[in-house]
Amino acid sequence: MIDPRRLRILRAAADHRTVTAAAAALYLTPSAVSQQLAALEQETGHTLLTRSGKGVRLTAAGEILLEHANAVLAQLERAEAELAAYAGGAAGDVTVAAFATGIAEVLAPAVARLRATHPTIRVRVRDAEGDESLPMVLDGEADVALAVEYRGAPREDDRRLARVALYAESFDAVLPAGHPLAHAPEVRLSELAEDDWIGPYPGNPCHDVVFLACELAGFEPRLVHSSDDFRAVVALAGAGAGVALVPRSALRGMEQKNTVVRPVAGPAATRRVFAAVRSGAEHHPLISPVLDALARAAQGLTTG
Repeated sequence: MIDPRRLRILRAAADHRTVTAAAAALYLTPSAVSQQLAALEQETGHTLLTRSGKGVRLTAAGEILLEHANAVLAQLERAEAELAAYAGGAAGDVTVAAFATGIAEVLAPAVARLRATHPTIRVRVRDAEGDESLPMVLDGEADVALAVEYRGAPREDDRRLARVALYAESFDAVLPAGHPLAHAPEVRLSELAEDDWIGPYPGNPCHDVVFLACELAGFEPRLVHSSDDFRAVVALAGAGAGVALVPRSALRGMEQKNTVVRPVAGPAATRRVFAAVRSGAEHHPLISPVLDALARAAQGLTTG
């Protein structure tokens, strides 16, 4: 009989690619993770992991078991959801990991709605960049992720997660007030190919959006200044340090001293925002109202 707790450890090892990282995500010691994986190999009679440099990778048998693990763990989430619904237990904590703009634009209004409609559900907010929240959900650190599509993100058909599409928003060009294109009604990205650029660090989903848009326009932006804080990005543009692409929602209510904001002509940089939970948990009586509140709060936010 395979212990499902060990299946969670196998999935963490596959996700994080090292025993140490998997142990940290699961709040276990590396030796405990190694012992549980060894026990799982004894239960199945197969070698499931092999060492690869400093990390680990799944064997063919490990890949087969991981597919079944995803299905088993999703079914356990559904079982917990149905039992909670049977008990009428729509009271408790739900942890939501979200990026800063998503908190302001969607999560905060959703929390306000839930306080009125489901006062027994307590939402706990964790600030996390768009690429950090999904691993937090998969590792059990959060119940819901407010996330952004990015290179390397789990695919839409990933069986580990259930998704709810929320909104898509365009990025606008932020230029110094003295820029030659400051008076243009709109800006083509190709016209900014020779400028210095200001933007998020690699790994931030918005960095991927900006670079992909510039690649489609035929160039790679010369990223001279890096910050994950869009207020800092806009301030640097105002100081004449370069140009930037910034999500439209991040610009709302922001001081834009010595800058101009222009829409992008042609195919625009766009980020797609969604909520995600562990597969099977979307029907949990605590989580389902949160997803519904997020969807309602996101209505009308799509820009283009």
